[in-house]
Amino acid sequence: MDISIHSSFLPHDDPDASLAFYRDVLGFEIRDDVGYDGMRWITVGPAGQPGTSIVLQPPAADPGVTEAERHTIAEMMAKGTYAGILLATADLDGLFERLQAGDAEIVQEPIEQPFGVRDCAVRDPAGNLIRIQEVR
Repeated sequence: MDISIHSSFLPHDDPDASLAFYRDVLGFEIRDDVGYDGMRWITVGPAGQPGTSIVLQPPAADPGVTEAERHTIAEMMAKGTYAGILLATADLDGLFERLQAGDAEIVQEPIEQPFGVRDCAVRDPAGNLIRIQEVR
């Protein structure tokens, strides 16, 4: 069986700020930008990898989420504990410099972890944790 990850979802609370971060700071391509009923879904992905995307979605989009759950999601997003993603790059130091220059919220500078990887961590404008590992 051949299976791959096509899209992952991350919430956003400011589509323009999220778009600027993923496009301008991380250098991702815009694959789609769709609005519906006052909400906006933005699909981005790394250049040269058309089969892998991140869908930045409004957290209130699911009609099955209650108002109390929406409030909890908003609180968790504000604390940066709701969602995250793990990315990888061969040039961790270069990407980290771009993140700093782009005013990303730095959570952890590049460090050699005791479990054998070198990585760093930042938060996107919605508070999502992004860990970035160095590919060796």
